[in-house]
Amino acid sequence: MAAVAAEDSRRIRIGVDTGGTFTDIVALDEDTGELVTTKTPSTPADPALGFLDGVHKVLGLLGCSGADVTAVVHGTTVATNQLLEDRIDRLGFITTEGYEFILEIARQAVPDGYGNSYFWVKPDRIVPVERVRTVGGRLDHQGNEIRPFDEAAARKASRWFRDQGIMTLGVCFLHSYANPAHEERMREVLLEEHPQATVSISSQVLREYREYERSMTTLVDAAVKPRVARYVGGIKERLDAFVTEAAAQPRRLPFAIMKSNGGILSAEEVVHQPITTVLSGPAAGALGAALIARSAGFEKILTCDGGGTSTDVSVVLDGEPTLTTEGSVGRFPSKIPMIDVVTVGAGGGSIAWVSPEGTLKVGPKSAGADPGPLCYGKGGTDPTITDAHVLLGRIPPHLLGGEIPLDAEAAREGVRRLADRLGLGPEECATGILEISAWNQANALRRITVKRGLDVRDFVMTTFGGSGSLLLCRLIDILGLAGVVVPRDPGNVSAFGLLTVDVRCDYVQTSVRRHPDLDHTHLEEIYQELSARAADALDKEGFGSDEHRCVRTADLRYFGQAFEVRVPVPDGPVDAELADSVAKAFHEQHRRLYGYDFQGDTSQVVEWVNLRVTGVGPIQRPVLRELPRRDGGPERAVTGIRPVCFDAADGYVRTPVYRRDDLAPGDRFEGPAIIEEFGSTIPVHPGFSVSVDAHGNVVVTRTEQKGA
Repeated sequence: MAAVAAEDSRRIRIGVDTGGTFTDIVALDEDTGELVTTKTPSTPADPALGFLDGVHKVLGLLGCSGADVTAVVHGTTVATNQLLEDRIDRLGFITTEGYEFILEIARQAVPDGYGNSYFWVKPDRIVPVERVRTVGGRLDHQGNEIRPFDEAAARKASRWFRDQGIMTLGVCFLHSYANPAHEERMREVLLEEHPQATVSISSQVLREYREYERSMTTLVDAAVKPRVARYVGGIKERLDAFVTEAAAQPRRLPFAIMKSNGGILSAEEVVHQPITTVLSGPAAGALGAALIARSAGFEKILTCDGGGTSTDVSVVLDGEPTLTTEGSVGRFPSKIPMIDVVTVGAGGGSIAWVSPEGTLKVGPKSAGADPGPLCYGKGGTDPTITDAHVLLGRIPPHLLGGEIPLDAEAAREGVRRLADRLGLGPEECATGILEISAWNQANALRRITVKRGLDVRDFVMTTFGGSGSLLLCRLIDILGLAGVVVPRDPGNVSAFGLLTVDVRCDYVQTSVRRHPDLDHTHLEEIYQELSARAADALDKEGFGSDEHRCVRTADLRYFGQAFEVRVPVPDGPVDAELADSVAKAFHEQHRRLYGYDFQGDTSQVVEWVNLRVTGVGPIQRPVLRELPRRDGGPERAVTGIRPVCFDAADGYVRTPVYRRDDLAPGDRFEGPAIIEEFGSTIPVHPGFSVSVDAHGNVVVTRTEQKGA
């Protein structure tokens, strides 16, 4: 991913994370390790403008030019936002004859369980049944042809979509994970009869069984492919022109996109598999936060990324984020490897409201950036989490170092109106809003820990994003966390994370076999094929055979179960001894996750389901440097004192305000305190202590034990 620079130039790698309000940029000098961060307003009408403005801005801070840039890595929300906003262009679906209602049947699950089932209406399908066409031909589950592919029907379907002007198509035939021949021929027919169409076939998108999920994943890939291709291609073209002008000679700049699986891939390859970018931004944040927490000496890490609309949480074990293939974006399931991120509608703009039953609720509806919270003074009408913080004095009367003044009186008046409806005082209502928000975040954190067999009390949390640190003290108490690490420049952690990730590519093949009936030679052949595909992909990314590695895993279950557990598969020939070691690892992991296993019970048979290979091409990660200590104590950072309410029963207390930039390694002090910096605020409640580590991270712990 690196280009050769001239001897007298610097080597600068840049990470760009585009958000709804701001574009965050982090630049790394690969020779000195120097990191420079900045922000620039996003430009939703043409995101490339904000992107390039940010690149210009950070290079100016470094005193460099485009000729010094060796690579740019980008976290994008183009695919995510398209799906969340349901902006799906007319989409067509081709499937096996007799299975035209597979999308209508879908799955039985009701969102949030049956508590909301009386009010839940099944959403429209991503492709209505009138835009589904079927083609004859049939394979069995092992890929053997039962009935030949019906080419006449394939041509008829292709011409129908062409005549209807439907330009984006997904193809998913029964059991094509075992044999892609019919799907590949269908794509050839489409190219002949409807050459303008954009086509995704399931055997390339997801060679894994479960027909509904594979169909949906393929259709989501097809749906986002045109927009992602235009966006990525446009930025790539402008970047090349920018560096060519600076270098005074033609030059193609390495440009990579963050993937949902915690890796990156070149822009040229991403346009062929755009579904891999659906959680691009949250994945980068989780990885950046993990590296920062590890630098502070922690291995079991929770990440909490707080924004204006929502909060994203994830878990990192032994330096690696946990992955899942059971994710979704909006209402669309996407069965691709992605960092296991749980999102809850508890951001700074989340609206507080009264339910029909008369109880206080918070979120998931958000005031967004425009009109935003009441205190923004842009016409907002509903009190938000930010307004509650302003009323209680926990955040300053301005944001971004004074760039955005806040109207504290408007916040108080809005919360007061809500409080009157509930029979509460304004402070009681505001603390209630924040308490509900804290529990919403805590429940999301429990979903990725307690509900997956992990003890949340063993973890340290890293908070980042504009609102990520505002409730950290309450989360420590609710969850019993060991502590919270708040990195420097928390608003830029996602952009920083883009510089910490390797090139990754994932391949999967379903091969359902009971453990006693395994054909070890067949397993070896599949792993060799998947590894060859991974090696070929990494070769295209510029990694030689001695520079990359392939990681093997497998999804196993007990016969009769409907879910699998992923376990590592060691390197070496796949023989009976290796297979037995994998089965043993499955038993142990099953016990860790669910509290029981059937190891030694001959009546319970282990079943292999999916074989997986992940190709990894390592990149140079930034090294976080230690900061110098300063004379004196933390008093040097105190800028004043203001009244802050941490508990409605105790009222307002005089609280010192610290300027984060003036804190230094070794500083320690007790709450109550407020720590302010350009893009974030840390309220430290009474009973909590603060220390600053060697890298400038703020570490918050409880001074004495207290129950939630």
